[in-house]
Amino acid sequence: MSTSKQEFTVTVYTENQIGLLNRIAIMFSRRKINVESLNTSPSEVDGIHRFTIVINEFEEVVKKLVRQIEKQVEVLRAYYNTGDEIVWQELAMYKVPTDEIAEKVKVERLLREYGARAVVIRKDYTVFETTGHREETDKLISVLEPYGLIEFVRSARVAIIKASSGFHEKLKEFEETVPSEEVVENEFLNRNDEVFTM
Repeated sequence: MSTSKQEFTVTVYTENQIGLLNRIAIMFSRRKINVESLNTSPSEVDGIHRFTIVINEFEEVVKKLVRQIEKQVEVLRAYYNTGDEIVWQELAMYKVPTDEIAEKVKVERLLREYGARAVVIRKDYTVFETTGHREETDKLISVLEPYGLIEFVRSARVAIIKASSGFHEKLKEFEETVPSEEVVENEFLNRNDEVFTM
């Protein structure tokens, strides 16, 4: 158990419901935990969404937070991992003046060295994009700043857990170990006109 704060990636599998993001965000703010990065996307299971949340915190606090998140009705499962336990990337985009970059920089060398590619080239500006870890995308900022970096934006982290066999496998395991209760037919289901009239 670590005695200092460290970076954790919290992965939450949920049903896609309105208001869930707000309820999860409140759990972080109540504990005064700053969210460094937040990404939501569909998962490999149809109808199931995935939240990827990056925080710097003590492991004990993260463990309790994940247990609280799992208590939400729409949350199917939540995990937390260190950087060593995941494969992750962030996308970054850089907007620079085209005339500056074309005259003073060997664009091919820049693209090769930083794994970047030109997304848009216009007379007034060029937009480059690259993916990598934060330190890698930050290096390109320092290279482009002397050439008049106009704008910079970085996406939230996307991550895959190294030891995971996929959420659909975990869902199957859960269904095998925790069988659902027998379906009980609602006696009023076919009589809604009689029961629910205004």
